[in-house]
Amino acid sequence: MITIDLLTGILGSGKTTFLREYARHWISRGEHIAILENDFGAVNVDVMMLQDLKCDTCEIAMITGGGDPDCHRRRFKTQLINLQMQGVQRVIMEPSGIFDMDEFFDTLHESPIDRWYQIGSILAVVDAGIEDELTDQMEYLLASEAACAGRLLLSKLDSLGSGETPEQAVQRVLGHINRALGEIRCRRTFSERDVFTGDWASLTDAEFAALSQSGYRNEPYVKRFSADDIRSSVHYFLHVALPEERICAIAQEILNDPECGRIFRIKGSLPSAHGGWYKLNATREKTELAPVADGQPVLIVIGDHLSREAVDRHLTAENTDPDYVSV
Repeated sequence: MITIDLLTGILGSGKTTFLREYARHWISRGEHIAILENDFGAVNVDVMMLQDLKCDTCEIAMITGGGDPDCHRRRFKTQLINLQMQGVQRVIMEPSGIFDMDEFFDTLHESPIDRWYQIGSILAVVDAGIEDELTDQMEYLLASEAACAGRLLLSKLDSLGSGETPEQAVQRVLGHINRALGEIRCRRTFSERDVFTGDWASLTDAEFAALSQSGYRNEPYVKRFSADDIRSSVHYFLHVALPEERICAIAQEILNDPECGRIFRIKGSLPSAHGGWYKLNATREKTELAPVADGQPVLIVIGDHLSREAVDRHLTAENTDPDYVSV
């Protein structure tokens, strides 16, 4: 049977960073894999950013969003059927940070999917620097996605501030997640043995094997929100062309402007003056700008209480693409 692993995590937690390392591991072992990006939005920047992984043994597919939940589930099922016909051995699925776990389990138990696929591991990525209090919607997503995970992966441990040790961060994150689980009446409690804190860039084969065997839980909890309720936490800015020397500065100005909202992350791709593309991945702690082969002029801003108009002001002040639009 085909193994399907699911990487969950709220917006900006670092799922794609881990996915790259996890996918490279299976590619290096000669396994025929597929990366399945599942997003409710019409544009998925992560798909573009993963194109360098595409090869004879790595397929990249996307479930486009829009429409009602039943339509989205049918598209998910169709992609799984297509990947089975391509002979893949493992599917690594990265959903949007806004995801309904029921869709995953329900689809995997439908015929004929249930004859072809088996769930391997559900791994929940959690930012070590997660704020103590999130909005009710983000707290729900954090808890509902972690509830089913076989293992928690702590990200961004190298960005801890205020002299906090990794051990202290683990305890703080565990306390946060367990409180959030209580809010949705989930009886599960996480402890230190459920948390992985290794450096993703230097994982051994044994560590990858252990993570791939983490399994999953199908824990009951109270469903407080639907994906449609939370879609406003993401805005798309299309046809963006900024001066290369100003890209990082503009990203930080948006991140630190309270009028723009509480922003977790800005990601996307921007055209280079030399005909190529840049990949942008920015948080308050770090901004990364790197050349990539392919791209599309789009930025995605992720956060709470976002003001599209305020972000517009920052971008349009220096944008040179006349077709600029935000949604």
